[in-house]
Amino acid sequence: MTTDHRAQVEELLADYRRSRDQLASVQRDLAAITVSVTSEDGTVTATVGSGGALTGLRLADNAYRAHRPDRLAELVLRTTEAAVAKAAERTYRTLAPVLPADTDPAALVRGTADLKPEEIAPPPPAPRRPVADDEDFGLRDSWLDDMGRTR
Repeated sequence: MTTDHRAQVEELLADYRRSRDQLASVQRDLAAITVSVTSEDGTVTATVGSGGALTGLRLADNAYRAHRPDRLAELVLRTTEAAVAKAAERTYRTLAPVLPADTDPAALVRGTADLKPEEIAPPPPAPRRPVADDEDFGLRDSWLDDMGRTR
């Protein structure tokens, strides 16, 4: 009977090690995600890493001549957003194989998986404690005057 338990424990440990190895592999794959997107006209290239953080931005030599500053800024934003979207898609594809079949990888990354909107909403602010009359110095002419009268 001891042998049966030992075999079960060994099997559980082996499953645990496989799960940890798979988790480590997924973590490495997620950390290695990097996406670069170049604008259609080639003047802006945005590179984002894991989680969509901007890690690089390249402006072509003619970017300032080709675009007014406000247009260039808009192009940088749009190009970065496209790179973030592609990185998110790679993140979802990386996570999908290790998630239960009914789990939405996008919802998991957003932090909303299996949650209803009311569960995600922030809690209402705590009610304010009423201020006692003796603490409300605004109701007096001057609390310093009161201190002088008591001496």
